[in-house]
Parts: sequence; C-alpha cells; structure tokens
Amino acid sequence: MNEAVVHLQAVLHRDIPLTREMGLRVSRWEQQALRLHLPLLPNVNHKHTLFGGSLYCGAVLAGWGWLYLRLRDAGVDDGHIVIQEGQIHYPLPVTGDAVVVCEPPAARDWERFLAMYQRRGRARLALATQVMNVGSDEPAVRFSGQYVLHR
Repeated sequence: MNEAVVHLQAVLHRDIPLTREMGLRVSRWEQQALRLHLPLLPNVNHKHTLFGGSLYCGAVLAGWGWLYLRLRDAGVDDGHIVIQEGQIHYPLPVTGDAVVVCEPPAARDWERFLAMYQRRGRARLALATQVMNVGSDEPAVRFSGQYVLHR
C-alpha cells in the first residue's frame, strides 16, 4: 500500500467520520486513477443489496479523493474541495462488496482547471465515477460530479 493511499484513508476517516461507519477503504492510487472499496455489510438495504445512498456517497468520495490526491501531487494545498452538483444512474444492483473507480479527466480539462484556479482562486472540474460489483467490469452505478476548488 503506497503512502498516498494511507494518507487519503486517514484524511477521509478523520474529516468525514461517516466513511469509517461505511467501512470505506482506499484501495489504490495508480496512474492517476483512484480505487475505493465499499463493503456490503455496513451498507446493506432491505433488499440485501448495497444501499443507494451509500453508493452515492462512495461515488462522490471517489471524485473528491481523486481531486485531493491529484492536487497534492501537483503541489496545490491552499484550497477547499466541495461537490457542487452530481448525477447518478443505477443500471444494476450491487449485490456484494463494491469497487468504486475514478479515472482522470482529459489532460486539457485538468490543465484548464489548474490555470483557472491559479488565476481566480476558484475552479470547477467534472469527474466521472463508476461502481462495480467486486469481480465484475460492468458498471452497476455511473456518477458524474462537478467539483469546485476554492481558496
């Protein structure tokens, strides 16, 4: 487990205590992609699938965590990240533990985001997250979020 994974896990559990109760774990930060693990048991609903609110929270946190780590890698540590808007789709049930993945946006979007933040002290970035059942590559949940970084 690399240092970034350990660091983000500590930040999430310290600053967002709900993540501890959810059993959320940071699994991997490689090649600018973030993977989280969301267990079924603390997030189960009456249908014995993963609760939609927990899925939404995991999807939002994957984007938040991605942006946090990417900014840290870029040496930007003077801002606050908030989710401004999000849209979620639940095409399949999550019947066991889940993998939550946030891949990097296009390089030009990232560069535009950084330039805007440096110039104005506020910038927006759209990030996409997918949630899959462990062992599957088929998205059970698709999330698109608009994140804001401000001083």
